[in-house]
Amino acid sequence: MGSLASELVPLASRLSDAPRIYADANLPRGIVSAMRDSLGWDVLFVLEHDDLRRAPDREHYTRAREQGRTLITLDRDFLDEKRFPTGLSGGVIVCSAPGEPELLLLLARLDRELFRAGPAAGAPLAGRKVDWHSGATL
Repeated sequence: MGSLASELVPLASRLSDAPRIYADANLPRGIVSAMRDSLGWDVLFVLEHDDLRRAPDREHYTRAREQGRTLITLDRDFLDEKRFPTGLSGGVIVCSAPGEPELLLLLARLDRELFRAGPAAGAPLAGRKVDWHSGATL
């Protein structure tokens, strides 16, 4: 038997096909709002939770996996395979864009090309890392 969060993951996935996202502290609040409002994603934003605000990256990495959420970040440290092994990942997307408008366009493209495409729409990227920028392809 796992944690309450891990036990509820299958139920949450069946209730909605919205991508389940774990947004770390370096994403701007406006981007997180757009993820929810414009893209329709189910987003857990660490800055809205006192117990997660200052948690180390390792804890965010683990919690995202336990909760069946794809971690989205601007922090390139998550691409370090030694510190954050892909096999232990619930899915990580490291984004880079010069500003918030460009980041929102990048996330909208991610939504179309990954989260809303195919039979696994909305599923986390378990066991995968994606370095997502303007020239990236899936």
